[in-house]
Amino acid sequence: MKWRIFTCLLILSLALGPSAQSAHTDSSGWETVGDGIEYQEFRLPGPNRAFVARMDRNNLNVILESSIAQGTLAQGKETVSGMASRYDQAINAWDGNWGSRNQVVVAINGSFHNLETGVPQSGLIHSGWYTKRFGDYAGGSGFAWKLDRSVFIGGCVYHQSARQVITNLFTGNTRRINGINQDREEHETVVYTPQYDRDSHQDDSGVEVLVELIQPLGILPLPEINIGIVREIRDGQGSIPIPFDHIVISAHGRSRIALLENYKVGDIVGISLEITHLEKNCATPNPLDWTSTYASIGGSFVFLKDGAIQSFDNLGAVQRHPRTAICFNDAFIYFIVVDGRNDRYSIGMTITELAAFCKDTLGASWGINQDGGGSSTMWVNGEVKNSPSDGQERWVANGMMMVVVEPMDRSTTFWPGDQVIALYATNLHLGPGTNYAAISSVAENAEGVILPNLNYLNGVLAKGTHWWKVDFAGVVGWVDEDALALER
Repeated sequence: MKWRIFTCLLILSLALGPSAQSAHTDSSGWETVGDGIEYQEFRLPGPNRAFVARMDRNNLNVILESSIAQGTLAQGKETVSGMASRYDQAINAWDGNWGSRNQVVVAINGSFHNLETGVPQSGLIHSGWYTKRFGDYAGGSGFAWKLDRSVFIGGCVYHQSARQVITNLFTGNTRRINGINQDREEHETVVYTPQYDRDSHQDDSGVEVLVELIQPLGILPLPEINIGIVREIRDGQGSIPIPFDHIVISAHGRSRIALLENYKVGDIVGISLEITHLEKNCATPNPLDWTSTYASIGGSFVFLKDGAIQSFDNLGAVQRHPRTAICFNDAFIYFIVVDGRNDRYSIGMTITELAAFCKDTLGASWGINQDGGGSSTMWVNGEVKNSPSDGQERWVANGMMMVVVEPMDRSTTFWPGDQVIALYATNLHLGPGTNYAAISSVAENAEGVILPNLNYLNGVLAKGTHWWKVDFAGVVGWVDEDALALER
């Protein structure tokens, strides 16, 4: 009988497979939830419940990424679960080139935001894109994760106007950038990225220059440049859609005239962006460098600095509330969510108590507080682990995620120049994946042609299917491979 039981258990173990066997909890209580990612729930005096995920900084397969509600700044708010689903299996640009995919393992809520619009109060860097500019001389700038896998908590920043420029590499003409993803004012030049919205939202009083990039438009100071090719110029025709690997340079008044005189379709341009970093006093130079930051979100109280707990007398710091925080040391990055506002379950923490937990229990050296209260949410592999104080997930502006990077997978079913037909009515998207907005649709049996892509992404796998850049009678977008067939 014992032998039969042993045999049954062995067969069951083999049937479960490697993935089921790899999920385990070690003697310290950490449960493996993804490659290089572990999770643990702490039940603390108070009572308090803290939900913690940690990422191994030395595991090259796992990264951090920020999330944006609805995928764009202009579309309002979304739950943490919704954002995690939106970015799971979407392509990223972790190595500087698009094509690899996100496997989202852990997600938390992010920075404070405008409660009506959902626009973050602080700056934001997403997948290498400088998505929302930090306010000049506004104090702290939040948590940052770089392409070299280093992390830091930023101080005060400002933007030297002469260091934010667009250069025509054919003519040498240079134009200053007055803003990113913000309202364009008179005589200004503003850059709009795909994270702004599906289009640039501008009227017909300016010019719109569409530029295809070879990498995301990130922090890259002079003399370094982000390189792109001018694909289209629309003068006095209003807003223009923004594909996932493009920007729109929008100019008004004198800036409009200068762009029209010095830039034309086919020109190669270079864009340089720089952040000047100061300590929080906005006077002392800060040696930490924002160049090549991959993901960043704002925060509030920096409660741990090089192992020292910081003190605060702000009412929001000394009262106990649900909390969300990011902490780190040389070995791990920690996401922490503490439940609160329930005397029998979890009362919440003050900022000092949160700092002590991060330092004494987790061994962190640095830590920053995020938006808390009813916003505090910890999502792990499809499940919200904590109990948000609203009784359900709150809709928030952004977040931060722990992501396992999956390698590029590309189909060879079609080639640029192939004539194709739509097998059924289908949507054309601004990029390869359903996480990008649909800009048009085509009917069944519509005829199109596969277009080349500057970044060699035709056939790339995203959101569970392969995608192709197709021109249907002048309407261009990315189409699901399952909806296409070669024209016979």
